[in-house]
Amino acid sequence: GDLDNGPEQPSGHELLIDGRAPRAGELMRIPTLGATMRGIAAEGKAYIYQGEFAQKLADHVQRYGGWLTPADMAAHISTWDEPISADYRGVTLYECPPNGQGLAAIIAVNLAAGFDLAAMSEADRVHTMIECMRLGFADAQQWVCDPYVVPIPLSELTSKAYANQRRKLIDARRAAQNVRYGDPIAGSETVYRSVVNGEGNACSFINSLYMGTGSGLVVPGTGVSLQNRAALFVLDAEHPNALAPNKRPYHTIIPAMTVRAGELHACYGVMGGYTQPQGHFQVLSHLVDFDLSPQQALDMPRWQLVGPKAGLGAGDEGGFVQIEEGWSFGTLAELTRRGHRLLPVDGFGRVGFGGGQLIMRDPATGVLIGGSEPRKDGAAIGW
Repeated sequence: GDLDNGPEQPSGHELLIDGRAPRAGELMRIPTLGATMRGIAAEGKAYIYQGEFAQKLADHVQRYGGWLTPADMAAHISTWDEPISADYRGVTLYECPPNGQGLAAIIAVNLAAGFDLAAMSEADRVHTMIECMRLGFADAQQWVCDPYVVPIPLSELTSKAYANQRRKLIDARRAAQNVRYGDPIAGSETVYRSVVNGEGNACSFINSLYMGTGSGLVVPGTGVSLQNRAALFVLDAEHPNALAPNKRPYHTIIPAMTVRAGELHACYGVMGGYTQPQGHFQVLSHLVDFDLSPQQALDMPRWQLVGPKAGLGAGDEGGFVQIEEGWSFGTLAELTRRGHRLLPVDGFGRVGFGGGQLIMRDPATGVLIGGSEPRKDGAAIGW
């Protein structure tokens, strides 16, 4: 069609070899992207947001019906934001604040802190964590937006008092059929890297174009693909995350870090859209509640709520729980009895449960322990 990366958009071939993807182990050169990277190295962000590159980008977007202009590019600013956090049994979890979806993980962790997950049966534990995640996503879907445009009651949403209030909605015997956000005011194409050095300095980094190759647009002569994050805006004008110009949408990518007693505990992330806060929550529980190693924590079978936008409650149209092979039949039967609508996933479909990378640090010895996701490409490397 007119909007693909084929003959109508030949610049897409800058990222291919003779019109095909590179084979495993095949060397590939992208001279246009190399030139772009050299420009950034020489001029910094001004190379991207001002001048010839910005004009090329805007022209290409407008060619395909978009509205981006060089003035929009020049007006861009990046912000340094304070992370949001939750204490989980003496370990502090740090997540990106809105417009990132780290809020979903923080709320779920605050809720779970009120339960003794380690003492529960497998079925009880999974049921409880799913219900915590339902409530976390319910608030995230309502409140995650651009805080520079719409005020967000973050201190209330992340408070223990709010968690205590919302925890009362969790029924130990039944899955919630319909889940609403609370009132906190009184009254894939994703890449993740975790890097830690010998002194304990850590970087938790994630980047993504969102859907596949993002917008599917490659700016001619630059080797640069464009993202399509605006797809996560809401088309309800009254919603905090309503589509609007000069505004950031709900964002799925969220690197994480945990600290214990003021020392780095773990630097990690779990790629995969809406899987990310769910993966953060489950991996943290494996590390803290069961004292697993990084690789063991990543290897454990996972569950995930299928589609926060399509409905979170077990009675909602999209309120399914995907559950990976590896759980006992008894646990699956008990979860079903409690009202969870399970969708078992095995084989290559397991890639949908995210891609985690994790480094832990022993504060006493400084020893670093790494783990890499078995469901996706990745590696833990020391040097």
